[in-house]
Amino acid sequence: MAAQVPTTPQEALRDARRVEIVAARAVNDAMSGAYLSRFKGRGTDFEELREYVPGDDVRTMDWNVTARTGRPFVRLHREERELTLVLAVDVSGSGSFGSGRATLRERAAEVAACLAVSALRAGDRAGLLLFSDREELWVPPRKGRRQALRIIREVLSFRPVSRRTDFAPPLRRLARALRRRSLVAVVSDFLPGAGDADAMVTAVGELGSRHETACVQLLDERERTLPDVGVVALEDAETGEQREVDTSDLWVRERFTVRAEARLTEIGTALGRAGADILRLEPEEEAAPALTRFFERRRRRR
Repeated sequence: MAAQVPTTPQEALRDARRVEIVAARAVNDAMSGAYLSRFKGRGTDFEELREYVPGDDVRTMDWNVTARTGRPFVRLHREERELTLVLAVDVSGSGSFGSGRATLRERAAEVAACLAVSALRAGDRAGLLLFSDREELWVPPRKGRRQALRIIREVLSFRPVSRRTDFAPPLRRLARALRRRSLVAVVSDFLPGAGDADAMVTAVGELGSRHETACVQLLDERERTLPDVGVVALEDAETGEQREVDTSDLWVRERFTVRAEARLTEIGTALGRAGADILRLEPEEEAAPALTRFFERRRRRR
């Protein structure tokens, strides 16, 4: 099923608002932004030492300085540093595929919406990188509802220059471009495409060495199983290569499933060795509860 790309800015904004409303409800019900607290800046930063004034919290009293000077002093700290969340979303040609209720691109928008709305609720900044085999679009991190809407709109409607996939160039550039340690959520089907699997895993590992990195893998049932519908022409969404397959042949269907499952296992194992955590989002699985469980498990392990 091809992605329904909005044809006008008004349609794009309308679709973004619809997805935002659904995500906001899901965040209220399942996420509440709390899972993001694991990635907040560590501790608080000392800001100043000054004399006590009526109304100050007595718990901030610096008793050593107070005793030394004979006058009450308080120590003030800045609040925990805000989080910077960056969504790195794969918009290569395979995102147009979808055999269920939504394409992979539309599923990516659901994930992006849940995370962006959670960041908005928590008062944090959210940014967006759209990539194929290159950086397609960079939206610098900012706060606010307009930023969340823009992120959703771009994931839904942006038309990439390239249909191919190569994780290495865009993720390496992102790792260097983010000056502060950030949380990066890489959203993709994690099919290496033009770049091989080793290059993809290396790029994700390098990103993870600089920033908190989580991988959300979007799955579609037809990438793992073939229905018995006779001879069909299968087309690679990125290269345009076509191949006829006789799906009535049980051996063909079984071999297809075995290879697909082996590929998923191989990718998951390789990303794990690189230090990345991966959430596999099943086709009919709701994004918000799955993300909540994923980040909660990740928090407990650390």
